[in-house]
Amino acid sequence: MIQFLKIQERLLQNGMRKGFACIFHGAPGTGKTETVLQLARITGRDIMEVNISSIKSKWVGDTEKNIKSIFNRYRLYCKRSEVPPILLFNEADAIISKRNENVSTSVDRMENAMQNIILEEMEQLEGILIATTNLTSNMDKAFERRFLFKVEFHKPEHEVKAQIWQSMLQDLSPEDARTLALRYDFSGGQIENITRKRTIDYILSGKHASLEEIEAYCKAELLN
Repeated sequence: MIQFLKIQERLLQNGMRKGFACIFHGAPGTGKTETVLQLARITGRDIMEVNISSIKSKWVGDTEKNIKSIFNRYRLYCKRSEVPPILLFNEADAIISKRNENVSTSVDRMENAMQNIILEEMEQLEGILIATTNLTSNMDKAFERRFLFKVEFHKPEHEVKAQIWQSMLQDLSPEDARTLALRYDFSGGQIENITRKRTIDYILSGKHASLEEIEAYCKAELLN
């Protein structure tokens, strides 16, 4: 907490903004949201998560009001908290995509107005904002400039995947864990799906699935 305040103070002294806007991007299931949760846990911060689907309204002007209300509530939250909380825009693709250049409908105007407000609020940010997304190819350049830290998440390497397999299926031998890690290019989220399927089968049948049955779950996990 002290270090964070010191950094903010030094930024202000150098005429710079003191807010921290970060974007976590990468394939689904690579741990973006989990990393935010762990950062909050380690640093003793609360998380104010934004439900993006609830922001947008069919009524003219309501979406803009909703966005402003979110940032107003976050400012109050920061003032009342000893440690600045994290403002989390999870799966933020819908709000950081490229703005419409040829505005022709009220929906286009609403989308652009919403994004403009978010961009302005990011300029005035005094706390910590983290957005997560699976896609960056369609991100508006104005948003790209405002994210101070851009962190890309990759699928784990084979050795890490083997460790994930063993941590989630603790009766799995190191050799079987390495076999699964080499055969299937899964993210941590996909490995968790396999673990849940095996647990469900154990609840129903009373016996743990064999390696062959686990591989059947893996093949079912691959849609193609």
